[in-house]
Amino acid sequence: MSIEVNGKTIETDEEGYLVNRADWTQDVAAAIAKADNLEMTDSHWGLIDAVREHYRKHQQRLKCNDLVHLLGTHLKKTPHEVRHDVNKHLYQLFPHSPEKQIAKIGGLPKLLPADTE
Repeated sequence: MSIEVNGKTIETDEEGYLVNRADWTQDVAAAIAKADNLEMTDSHWGLIDAVREHYRKHQQRLKCNDLVHLLGTHLKKTPHEVRHDVNKHLYQLFPHSPEKQIAKIGGLPKLLPADTE
């Protein structure tokens, strides 16, 4: 499969993840989001940027619980205090699965079954 972005063909797998992560740009991310029926806002981009930065530093994706912890720390609250609100917000932004959609739009590796345990 593939998507067209700025006159260039970008290869994706059957689920829409980039075949070559080096192809990622904000324009590519916006095209992937559009294919998922998402219109990117500053909130979407902020999460994408934070998760990409974490991956760049640690070569590890953030799981949903890690996202809750990261956002709770940013808000200076314990994860328990913000868990419900953050989960609700994440699913409002990325309704099909925050972990999967953030990874896909962010050009990160696909979530594997072992990653969900």
